[in-house]
Amino acid sequence: MPQLEQFVTPVDAVVSRMRALDEALPERDGIAVFNRVYLAVTEAVDRGIDAGRFTDTRAAITLDVRFAERYLRAVETVTDERRPPACWRPLFQYRRHPGVRPLQFALAGINAHIGHDLALAVVDTCRTLGCEPVDVEDEFDRVGDLLVSLEERIREELMPGPDLLQIADPLTHLLGAWSLERARDATWTAARALWALRGLPDVAGEFRERLDTAVGFAGRMLLTPLPD
Repeated sequence: MPQLEQFVTPVDAVVSRMRALDEALPERDGIAVFNRVYLAVTEAVDRGIDAGRFTDTRAAITLDVRFAERYLRAVETVTDERRPPACWRPLFQYRRHPGVRPLQFALAGINAHIGHDLALAVVDTCRTLGCEPVDVEDEFDRVGDLLVSLEERIREELMPGPDLLQIADPLTHLLGAWSLERARDATWTAARALWALRGLPDVAGEFRERLDTAVGFAGRMLLTPLPD
């Protein structure tokens, strides 16, 4: 793989920005709930990089930073009172809704970030490094494995209690309707498609717009207000 010629923003800088958000946002805010989840993921990736667990450290850092930047850019867009990508709009719109449970906020954020942002981050990474998606597939898979393991922990920590086991609980049905592993598989396919379409900007743009809209629709379903 070619050497990266430009400076890559350190993962530590991304972590610092997320920690600042964590301190600034109210604990129950939907963005704060997702931010805590994502901060844990990014810290885990950072530890993995430091421990040499990634085949290509430079690719891992670039992918991790490009990925995080898309989330942080969405937050900045809303802070500046501009319109965020469609995939993020439901979470920002419902972030203070009393009928939405913390687990829904976490999963809606993961849905937006994995379903949309990760595919674009793979393309960003390949452009930055001058490589093909297949060259960063190992790093993509390792980040995905961390997300899957953390999703399991998140579900355990944010589940409202034994009542979740009751089949009549609406949250049970929402949890069964979305899968991080399926979303990750679809994201890899989308990333490869976007890379293949890079010479057709109009088609690629339409593909990105439809992906953004579809992921946003799924996020809106995940944030359906539920009775106590």
